[in-house]
Amino acid sequence: MAMALSSSSSALPCSLLMAALMLLASITQVQGITRYYDFNVTMANVTRLCATKSIVTVNGQFPGPKLVAREADRVVVRVTNHAQHNISLHWHGIRQLRTGWADGPAYITQCPIQTGQSYVYNFTITGQRGTLWWHAHISWLRATVYGPLVVLPKLGVPYPFPAPYKEVPVIFGEWWQADTEVVIKQAVQTGGGPNVSDAHTINGLPGPLYNCSAKDTYKLKVKPGKTYMLRLINAALNDELFFSVANHSLTVVEVDAVYVKPFTVDTLIISPGQTTNVLLTAKPFYPGANYYMSAAPYSTARSGTFDNTTVAGILEYEYPDAAPAAPSFNKALPLHKPALPALNDTNFVGNFTAKLRSLATPQYPAAVPTAVDRKFFFTVGLGTHPCPANTMCQGPTNTTQFAASVNNVSFVLPTRALLHSHFTGLSTGVYSPDFPVSPLTPFNYTGTPPNNTNVASGTKLMVIPYGASVELVMQGTSILGIESHPLHLHGFNFFVVGQGYGNYDPVKDPAKFNLVDPVERNTVGVPAGGWVAIRFLADNPGVWFMHCHLEAHTSWGLRMAWLVLDGSLPHQKLLPPPSDLPKC
Repeated sequence: MAMALSSSSSALPCSLLMAALMLLASITQVQGITRYYDFNVTMANVTRLCATKSIVTVNGQFPGPKLVAREADRVVVRVTNHAQHNISLHWHGIRQLRTGWADGPAYITQCPIQTGQSYVYNFTITGQRGTLWWHAHISWLRATVYGPLVVLPKLGVPYPFPAPYKEVPVIFGEWWQADTEVVIKQAVQTGGGPNVSDAHTINGLPGPLYNCSAKDTYKLKVKPGKTYMLRLINAALNDELFFSVANHSLTVVEVDAVYVKPFTVDTLIISPGQTTNVLLTAKPFYPGANYYMSAAPYSTARSGTFDNTTVAGILEYEYPDAAPAAPSFNKALPLHKPALPALNDTNFVGNFTAKLRSLATPQYPAAVPTAVDRKFFFTVGLGTHPCPANTMCQGPTNTTQFAASVNNVSFVLPTRALLHSHFTGLSTGVYSPDFPVSPLTPFNYTGTPPNNTNVASGTKLMVIPYGASVELVMQGTSILGIESHPLHLHGFNFFVVGQGYGNYDPVKDPAKFNLVDPVERNTVGVPAGGWVAIRFLADNPGVWFMHCHLEAHTSWGLRMAWLVLDGSLPHQKLLPPPSDLPKC
């Protein structure tokens, strides 16, 4: 709804004019406004680590442009593909209530946007505020196609913590000297593990710890005594990361665009797909020193299967009496480095995630489903496929290739989009609605692996009715090693009601579930050698992808999809597809 004030409004009595303006502001606050963005997908030459390569970008930027909106705003993004790769974009963490056509994962909710074509993503942000992000959701193109998505509270609604002096997006990523499309293509062909990235990045910059990169260092300049909110986003393809700022503490106030009870740490863990807002208060006086902001990987996998390097940005203080044009960085000052945990410090990760709690206040309640309609038990982990006949592979053995699965089903991406196939009723040959509710063959999930590590393949969906309350336990396995898996569920937030190590005990473990103030997220780490339990309300009709956010594992098949049926009422039904929905 819009109100227009006539050109003669200046003749109105002041009190009437103020009343009209206040009414307009209140309507805008409740209903939001429409924000338009143009995203042009183009190739651009970028130089890092002393080498120049052509990468896929949005609007020629790496990282891509920041998208800003407020809660209740409608967002309209026209994406035009000028690159030679098919593209689709995902608005990571946006609920997409009844607008699954705008969710973005290729061949799940849409066919990709082909070269020379456009598609308009159109969605309304309902009941959400905080840090999210957007990224390519096809093959490995999100290596360079990503950017922040900042959802501000409604006008006049404060943060539930002291307002920071300044807000700064800090995006962790990876830099690859090779073409990532070639990297994953070769891995699939050989059946082996993909090559790893050459560097980690902060806001696209590798920083001073890599060769030839001192000039490509992210620097955050702060004023003494001021508080800064860092909007942390992990956009890396394959690496969970520890993050710390030397000699400074970080107060965690939000994860995945949901406020949490604030707690203060020296170091945090952030997995691919996750976001974390932290408050950093600068020292009260000019300290005469600079400080590394460092990120390094967390992994329990075999060495050589991940990028075991450290990226650093630099936190520097404004000198009180410096001239405005003075150089900002003084190399003569001491430079402090933080101590990060060991790369396989599982205890640190468990202790950190245990501190995350929802605010659970009247304004920001934790609406945890207490009664459960549907219970599911999914195993998540690695496995193998046999090599094609008369070939040798570079997998765990020369007769096998790497695979990954959920409940022993390695998901095969269809060639037609699942959502459209469901909506039109033309699903035969595209998917089957029989995803297993639990492993067909139980085993000691975190103990000695079974002799047969082969997994099945298929395009299976889990079908659930609208409005069902769901409890899902995801159990990590020890097949081919114990690893953690950051699982992202599209279309929903969920509550992390429990987690632990070893095998989940369906008799003893539910008694320890937190149903009062569990953290609410869209991406959760299944602990290495352990399990995690989540609950959510299936109040969003459509087809919703769930997958590991380690791209190597997703490519191997650690992914599945939920089909939430329409409800009986009009507002419980999926909206029809837009006329410009891309065709396969």
